[in-house]
Amino acid sequence: MLKHNKGLVPKDLPLDQIPIEDIDIDFLRDVTLSDAYDYLEYMSGERPTQQNSTATDFGLSGTSRARKVSAIRAFFRYLTDKRHLLDSNPVSNLESPTIRKTLPVYLTTDDSVRLLEAVQGEYAERDYCILTFFLNCGLRVSELVGLNLTDFQGDTVRVLGKGNKERTVYLNQACKAALEQYLPKRITPHEKDKNALFISRNRNRINVQTVKWLVKKHLGQAGLDTQKYSAHKLRHTAATLMYQNGVDIRTLQNILGHTSVNTTMIYTHIEDSSLREAAAKNPLASVKPSRKQETDKEEGSTG
Repeated sequence: MLKHNKGLVPKDLPLDQIPIEDIDIDFLRDVTLSDAYDYLEYMSGERPTQQNSTATDFGLSGTSRARKVSAIRAFFRYLTDKRHLLDSNPVSNLESPTIRKTLPVYLTTDDSVRLLEAVQGEYAERDYCILTFFLNCGLRVSELVGLNLTDFQGDTVRVLGKGNKERTVYLNQACKAALEQYLPKRITPHEKDKNALFISRNRNRINVQTVKWLVKKHLGQAGLDTQKYSAHKLRHTAATLMYQNGVDIRTLQNILGHTSVNTTMIYTHIEDSSLREAAAKNPLASVKPSRKQETDKEEGSTG
């Protein structure tokens, strides 16, 4: 984008085709704080998906742009403080965008049961097991597709999470029953994927796209909103239902594999919202002081 703005490449050249091999320290010395803000502004707006296309991508969320800011800061801090290639850090005052907190979207207990009961088809046992693991273990999609047969030991499974961090997840009765039902029906995989737990119809380890697709399919079969819910929303569902049923926040952090408890704290806001709704539904919520009580109060204050 800097090359675009400085007129170093044709204006109609797509960003993903701009060569960066010639970027050197002299080029980076010319970067200004305004350049960084121009980049963030570009990333926050709609832009064509490809050259001469009328289709557009929506701008990045505040969270995604905040990550960009963090990466930019770290890069220039490294050049300035560690390598001493720059006399001053041009982005030291770069501010992170405001992140609007949104509550996770999740299924109710009844909707979760409805989803499980709607599973049918040639691969029903596999799909039921996948949905059960999402709803009971709170796995990420990438974690689920990475599960191996050798990861299981008794009532535990070893999960490889973000940053290749391993954690142990305990299987409840629902997970164990779904697994026992699925394994005899497991498709015989190709040799390279013989250890994979979930196998596709092509006899390969099931991939992320297929899992997302089958979750959408079963959500639709259950009559649930496929625009609102997704595979990742099932992870939110597991976390929310566990928290609402007494699992403490530190335990939930370990189950979900969050590095920081601050990430897990989002589920406490859901509880606050539920408590507020419960208070509003109290049959006495609409009862207000009578006019006589208000009059008595006024007379008492003047006496």
